Order: sequence, then structure tokens, then C-alpha cells
Amino acid sequence: MSGDIALVSLGSNASGVHNAPTSSVLFGRLHLVSLFGDGARCSRLFKTPAFPPGIGPDFINAAMAVRTTLDPDAILAELHAIEHKAARERSVRWGPRTLDLDLLGVGECVLPDRATQTLWRGLAPEDQRHRWPEDLILPHPRLQDRAFVLVPLAEVAPDWVHPVTGLTVVQMRDALPPADVAGIVPLDAGEDGA
Repeated sequence: MSGDIALVSLGSNASGVHNAPTSSVLFGRLHLVSLFGDGARCSRLFKTPAFPPGIGPDFINAAMAVRTTLDPDAILAELHAIEHKAARERSVRWGPRTLDLDLLGVGECVLPDRATQTLWRGLAPEDQRHRWPEDLILPHPRLQDRAFVLVPLAEVAPDWVHPVTGLTVVQMRDALPPADVAGIVPLDAGEDGA
């Protein structure tokens, strides 16, 4: 199959049309498999601490790797359409969400360019809550900072290489503080994620 590998993070920490966050993440995963085909790789579901701390209940997170010939803007439009079906509202930066689908990377694509991606990747933590780019930045500028993204992503794309830093997903995960990684816990079969 031709095309690039696109990496997607899925998360939810608010009840919506699908009741529990676990159901919302599974809804998103089902729609992504339907869109990109059965070759889509899906991580397990993980219970993760809310980020930033204090914004609401814990999250249910997962990651997917899909192969696609769609360009990044078209992929992002599809992700936003799936979020809309899950009643996602974008009223508060980093607020609770019924379904959050983030495009993390697409092959070796760097958008809009290396200098801009590097600028946003290096944005100070205190500025991240109040500033965000108007255009799509790829790879996602916070990718290397977030255990709740990298732990699930390591299950589906461990060897994907960040085209700017040259680090694999596993290398980025292993560079995080061990306590951050330890806080990302696979869901047991009996948990409902509520």
C-alpha cells in the first residue's frame, strides 16, 4: 500500500454523546479505521493524568498509525469532522474534551518549515497555554514532551523518526522523566474509563 504513515493521538476526559471517555476514544478509533482501512494500527487504551493538571478528570488516551495518500490538511479536516460527530467543543484551551484527535506527524513532513516547527517546539511551557499557531505545525510541536502521547504511540510506531530532531518515538519516550511514563497506565479489561 502506498502513502505516508500518519500518526494520530486520541483522547477523551469528558462524557458526551458516547457517555464514557472510553467509548468516545473507541468511537474515534472505529471512524479512523473506517477512513484509513484495516491496515491501521491501534494501541491499547491508557488511563492518563489530566494535562495540564487540574483541568478535569483523567484522560483515556490511545494512538494510531495509518497509511494514507491524503495531504496533512485533508487528514486534519477528517479528524475535525470525527471530533464534531463526537460533540467536541473548542471553547477552552486544554479544557475537558469529549474527543481529541491530534495529528502528530505525517511521514517525513515538516510544516510549515523547519524553522517554524523548531520555534513552536521550543516554546516555553508558560507560553504554551496562551499561544498557539494559526497553521498546522508538523510534527506536533509538543510531541516529544508528552508521555500520554508517546507511551501509546510506541506501541504502533516505535521506530518512526522525528524529521527535525532525528529521534525515534521510543527515544523520545525514554527521554521523559520516569514518573511521567509510569503515570500512563493501560486500561484493565474491566475498567469503563468514566
